[in-house]
Amino acid sequence: MGIVRTILNQPEEFPPLVRMAWAAHKAKQLPKEPHLACCYDLLNLVGRSFPIVVQQLPTELRDPVCIFYLVLRALDTVEDDMAIPVSEKLPVLVGFHEKIYDRQFKVRCGYGAYVTLMNQYPYVTDVFLRLEPKCQKVIADITRRMGAGMAKYIQQDVETIADYDEYCQFVAGLLFAQSGLETAAFADMEALSNNMGLFLQKVNIIRDFLEDIEEKPAPRMFWPKEIWGLYGEALADFKDPSNASQAVKCLNHMVTDALRHAPECLRYMEQVRNPKNFRFCAIPQVMAIGTLALCYNNPKVFTGVVKMRRGQVASFMLQVQTMKEVYHIFHHFATTIATKTQSAAAASDPNADKTLAASQNLQELCAKGLGRTTSELTQTHQKTGLLAGPWKIAIMQLAQRAVE
Repeated sequence: MGIVRTILNQPEEFPPLVRMAWAAHKAKQLPKEPHLACCYDLLNLVGRSFPIVVQQLPTELRDPVCIFYLVLRALDTVEDDMAIPVSEKLPVLVGFHEKIYDRQFKVRCGYGAYVTLMNQYPYVTDVFLRLEPKCQKVIADITRRMGAGMAKYIQQDVETIADYDEYCQFVAGLLFAQSGLETAAFADMEALSNNMGLFLQKVNIIRDFLEDIEEKPAPRMFWPKEIWGLYGEALADFKDPSNASQAVKCLNHMVTDALRHAPECLRYMEQVRNPKNFRFCAIPQVMAIGTLALCYNNPKVFTGVVKMRRGQVASFMLQVQTMKEVYHIFHHFATTIATKTQSAAAASDPNADKTLAASQNLQELCAKGLGRTTSELTQTHQKTGLLAGPWKIAIMQLAQRAVE
């Protein structure tokens, strides 16, 4: 029914869906070497859309990034498993960077596909040990810092926005500074690079509210009390429909906080020169700004799953090639948020003015990058839609001829 609905409601998204299905099929074509094949099979199992994104990388970076992802996903699986006693979990997190050199190391934890990852982790170790020493060093160092950060926040709650930023830096912000995707100069831009990871992580934390708070046997929440404490006595109260108004105000505050990282994300991407590296960096960012716009002022965050249409995701993954597309997408979703702040539904939001200012700033940055004005871009998007590909233009022309 999902594909049928797409054809009927957004026919221009059907061709990208077909092309993405083919890309996903290609991503499942495994290398001949058995252990490396196992690693890519695991990546397909736990990586959601990430395997397709990895295919955008230069050949020499694909294997290191695949292993990098699996190592950190395994570390994250240990952190997320609330059935592991804290006394057992802490030493695993802190020492994980040493265990990645141990061919026998694996941990019984996780659920679903992640159980398979943890059971077959020795294959990841084998391929890791065959990477170049410089790649091993980067992976081990970031794993060490991430593990230490995770251990810190296993033992304490995220109370302040500063805690929130630090936690997100530990689990995501470090990646872009030392990933080795571009020149060594990027390693010296950690403050700028951190914003790339913080933006992605904060969007995930906002979107995953319901999943995280219903985690068994205990919830794992990272919304900072400095924010949610302004709107309720406990985070769990936001699940109650009677608290929907306060819950949405808190949600909008969280979205506004995340928006402060978006301008720095643009600055980072502007400096990425290799086209394949650029797509690897840019595709998750455009998904993040799109998801953030969906979450803003949306009570469904507290009752279900909020995510972009598959066809829209497919369109972005295929069409994002340069900063031009990124500017258009960021401007479009910044406009969406700005419009929502001025709606009747957001009239009582205490952060509406701040959200509007942040989204308008983002609009202006994107317009400047394109050498256009915000009003010109908005009119273009209203007239032709966002990133109108050749299939959309053809469909619009056919529709126009039918009217004539």
